Order: sequence, then structure tokens, then C-alpha cells
Amino acid sequence: MSSKLVVHIIDDDAPLRDSLAFLLEMQDFAPRLYESADAFMAALTPAIEGCIITDVRMPGMTGVDLARSLKARGVSLPVIVMTGHGDVPLAVEAMKAGVADFIEKPFSDDTILGAIRGALKSVQPDSAATARAEALERLAGLSPREQDVLHGVIAGKANKVIAHELEISPRTVEIYRANLMTKTGARNMPELMRLALAAGL
Repeated sequence: MSSKLVVHIIDDDAPLRDSLAFLLEMQDFAPRLYESADAFMAALTPAIEGCIITDVRMPGMTGVDLARSLKARGVSLPVIVMTGHGDVPLAVEAMKAGVADFIEKPFSDDTILGAIRGALKSVQPDSAATARAEALERLAGLSPREQDVLHGVIAGKANKVIAHELEISPRTVEIYRANLMTKTGARNMPELMRLALAAGL
């Protein structure tokens, strides 16, 4: 029996599926390919293992729908969602559906490999408690006003809306958003979303 870690690749883009499979084979993973979330669900068995990489927008079931469906069935495979439409509300929706990671296309080999390794690590015992503690530590340095802006960002609100609610200028909101990234060490908006949700915000 192979000891290679299985990665299920679900995307309606055949060239992307094939290039990801090639990359993963070179890194000693065992890729399994599906052209849709429905095809993956049809092949789902109780003994399934590994992690899932799925596109968010596909004909039929979306990547977020897939994450919700797996959660409802008690399937604990970590899900990584890829998207070319990196809007904040979608990132929040994906994270709330139980997605382990959210990456924007185009991405580097290192980004996707890091996401896979992180996702596989996330299913180890005590990983949720560790992730929460790390997230709280990274968010601890935020000022009360920065926390207010973060809550607005998590809710998917535009800068103008956050500015109006907090009675500050949109430019000030932009500065606070930049501070959020710097202080937390988040490299992008999906990572900031992950931190906030891991911390229970």
C-alpha cells in the first residue's frame, strides 16, 4: 500500500488539473483528479483520506457548497479553495463553511504546496486550539480602532461603509487596513480572514 499523501484536485479546468497533478507527483503526493464537485461526491467513500483542492466557481456544485456538504456529512478532510475572484465576502463565506485555506489564482508552486502541507497539518490533534492561540497572539497588538476596522473587513464591508460607521474618513480606514496587515503579519486578505476566524471573531 502506498504511503503517499492523497490530494484530491477538483476543477473544471483540465490543463490546471493536469499541471497541479504533475507538480504534486514531483513532490511525492498522490493526486486524484475530478472535473467537478459532483464527480468527487459520487466517488466519496467512508475510507477517503488526504486533502482537497477545489476551484470555487464550477458548473454545478461550487467549492463552498462542497465544503458545506462535506461538513454536513461529517467528512473531516481539509479543503483548500482556489479562486480567480478574490473578493472578501467570498473568502469569509468559504472560511465559515469550514475551508482550511483560500488562495487566489494565479499562485506560485510554493503557495499551493504550503497550503497543502498546512491543511494536512490542520487535521492533527489539538491543531484548532493551537491555531486559535497563534491567531489571538497575532491579533493582540491591534488597537481598539484597528479591531473595529477588522470587524468591518470580516463582514465584507467597503471602506466607505466602515468609514461612515466609525465616523472617520475612507483614507483613515485604508491606513488602518494597512496597519492590520503589518501588525498581524498577514500576507494577503485571505490570510487575515483565516486569522480572524481562527481567533473566533
